[in-house]
Amino acid sequence: MALPDLDCLIAEVDRRCDTAHRPGGQEQPDWLALLAVATQLAGEVQALADNLVEDYVEHCRMHGSSWTDIGAALGVTRQAVQQRFQAPHRHYSPETMTDDVRQTMVHVKLAAVQHRNNYIGTEHLLWGVTTQDTGAPRLLQAAGVSPETLHRSGEARLGMGAFHAAERVTWTPYSRKAIAIAGARSEHNGSERIGCEDLLIGLAQVGRGVAASVLT
Repeated sequence: MALPDLDCLIAEVDRRCDTAHRPGGQEQPDWLALLAVATQLAGEVQALADNLVEDYVEHCRMHGSSWTDIGAALGVTRQAVQQRFQAPHRHYSPETMTDDVRQTMVHVKLAAVQHRNNYIGTEHLLWGVTTQDTGAPRLLQAAGVSPETLHRSGEARLGMGAFHAAERVTWTPYSRKAIAIAGARSEHNGSERIGCEDLLIGLAQVGRGVAASVLT
C-alpha cells in the first residue's frame, strides 16, 4: 500500500473545503478556511497513526513483552511508554466507581491473576461486567442479548499466560480507552460514579480489541 503523499493530502483539503475559492473568480483562495480544513485532516491522520501504534502495543503486551522492550522498540524510555499506554489518562479511584464496578474490578483482577496474565485487557473487563447481576447484564437483556452467553464467550477468550506473568497487572491501551469512555459517559449523564453499564458501552465504543469482537 502506497502512503498518501503531500500532494494527495493537499488535494483532499481542497476537495473538503467548500469555501476554498472565493466567489467571483478572485485569484486568492480563502487561505484561512483551507488552513482550518488542513488542521482537521492532519488530526485525523495523526489519530490513525496513534491507533496503529496502540494496536501493536496491545499485541505486544498480550504476548508478554515488557514495557522496557516496548519502549526500546519505540525509541523511548520505559517510563515514557508506560505514561502513554499503561493506564487511563485520569486516575480512577474507587470513589469514582459504583459498588458494582468496584466489585467487578475485583473479579477482573482475579481473572487476570488466575490466567497468569500481566495485563488487564478488554476481555477481562467484559468477563467482569457480565459476572454478576448489574446494570450491564440488564442493558444486554434489554437489547435482546443473553448475558450468560456473552459471559461464556468472553471467558473463552481469556488465554493462559506465563507462570511469572502475574507479578504486575497493568492496563492495555484498549482497556484504558474503554474506562475513559465510561468515565466521560457517566459525567455526561450527570453521575459522579462510573457504572457497569457505562463500562460495557465503553468496551463497545472502543470498537477494537477482544471485547469489541465478542460484542459484535
